[in-house]
Amino acid sequence: MAKAAKAVQTSAERRPKLAGRSLKAGNVTLTPAEPAARLALRAPQASIAALSKALGVTLPQTPKSSAVSKDGARTALWLGPDEWLIVAPDGTDLAGEAAGAGALHAAVDIAHRNAAILVEGAGAQACLAAGCPQDLSPAAFPVGAVSRTVFGKAEIVLVRTGEDAFRVEVWRSFADYAWTLLAEAARDAGQ
Repeated sequence: MAKAAKAVQTSAERRPKLAGRSLKAGNVTLTPAEPAARLALRAPQASIAALSKALGVTLPQTPKSSAVSKDGARTALWLGPDEWLIVAPDGTDLAGEAAGAGALHAAVDIAHRNAAILVEGAGAQACLAAGCPQDLSPAAFPVGAVSRTVFGKAEIVLVRTGEDAFRVEVWRSFADYAWTLLAEAARDAGQ
């Protein structure tokens, strides 16, 4: 008679995709953003007020814009007329909060899908321009501006968070590629 196998419990720990990396090249700094909760949200106009209240951040309705909660912990990024990306502190149950709104919507937790890279410094705009075809000048892309665009061959969501600061949201599977391309561009821009 065979002995019963002892059950072994294990758990997998998700490590941040770009953990341990950082780069300072001249006047450009690259830093992986802290892990965050992320929600892909679609909703009709009639649901915006209720969802904004439930999520604690106003869903922007102006193209290429973003909104930050009063406490600065949450950001809503406009991606289309009925589409937003919500970013909040890691562990926040954004999908659960949206479900409590009692309003028609579609919400998908995508925290596992994305990684984010912070690009900062006087050369940040030049660094991003090396792989992004969009006009990133402050007149065309001011602080708070958001765009779903490309960097090199990777689709990204780009947010200008300050005069010389950007957040690059990229799928985890493209994070190494985006980091490497940004690092090369930072070295060039930092000269």
